Amino acid sequence: MAEPAEGRREHPLARYLRPGTLPSTFCPGCGCGTVLNCLLRAVDRQKVDPKELVMVTGIGCSSWIPSPMFKCDTLHTTHGRAVAFATGVKLMMPERKVLVIAGDGDLAGIGGNHLIHAAHRNIDLGVMMVNNRIYGMTGGQCSPTTPSDLYTTTTPYGNLDQPVMASELLVSAGANFVARWTTFHVRQLTKAMEQLMNGEGFRFLEIISQCPTHYDKEDKRSPAEILDSYRDNSVPFAEVKEPYDGQAGSKMTVGVLVDRKRQGYVRRLAAVEKKIQEELS
Repeated sequence: MAEPAEGRREHPLARYLRPGTLPSTFCPGCGCGTVLNCLLRAVDRQKVDPKELVMVTGIGCSSWIPSPMFKCDTLHTTHGRAVAFATGVKLMMPERKVLVIAGDGDLAGIGGNHLIHAAHRNIDLGVMMVNNRIYGMTGGQCSPTTPSDLYTTTTPYGNLDQPVMASELLVSAGANFVARWTTFHVRQLTKAMEQLMNGEGFRFLEIISQCPTHYDKEDKRSPAEILDSYRDNSVPFAEVKEPYDGQAGSKMTVGVLVDRKRQGYVRRLAAVEKKIQEELS
């Protein structure tokens, strides 16, 4: 980021960004900028020292949020392996706050097994899945969360698959905290990110995000109109009459799906290690 001109004040959140990363490489209207904005505010509100943070990501549009943009220790890993790398970091440095930010293709696709079993083991990670329901960076291919019948570059006759419901899946897998919001719900997103940073065990936040370049291109709507549709087509879990099925046109259920207070993997592992040391002494 360039130095502010003489007499001009630097934005108070700019200190969390690496120099030279603005303007970003995100497409105009992409939801990743909103996610980054919310993340900066969450870190600032919690007064988290970036030196306490490790952010891990894979490959995709949303992977540019932590790397190279956020000024903290980051791992930009191979596609689908962000959760596996993050698990290793957390186990070796349990005192650090470890966050994963990646897309639906990265986390629910090739990384799906890592995601499920990190929730199953209740690994102490905060995971954010920016779900634009398509492979946005590599040409607009069908992803695991793409609604049925949608035309993409790899489904020219319409998607034959049912979309993966990642949030609901991770509730059943055993995650401590699971929430879903859209890029319209910026205040709720920021609060949920704060919960991800401070909780114990596996915490997961699904962020429904617009992709004007690929997913939303057929609608010919502006990004602002897409956000309006998120507002109009979202319903709190407490008021839901029919479960959200991930299909185009259905009401998106938003809010906190589960918030449990079970011991995380790090504490359980430390207890085992202590027991072993006592037996050996």
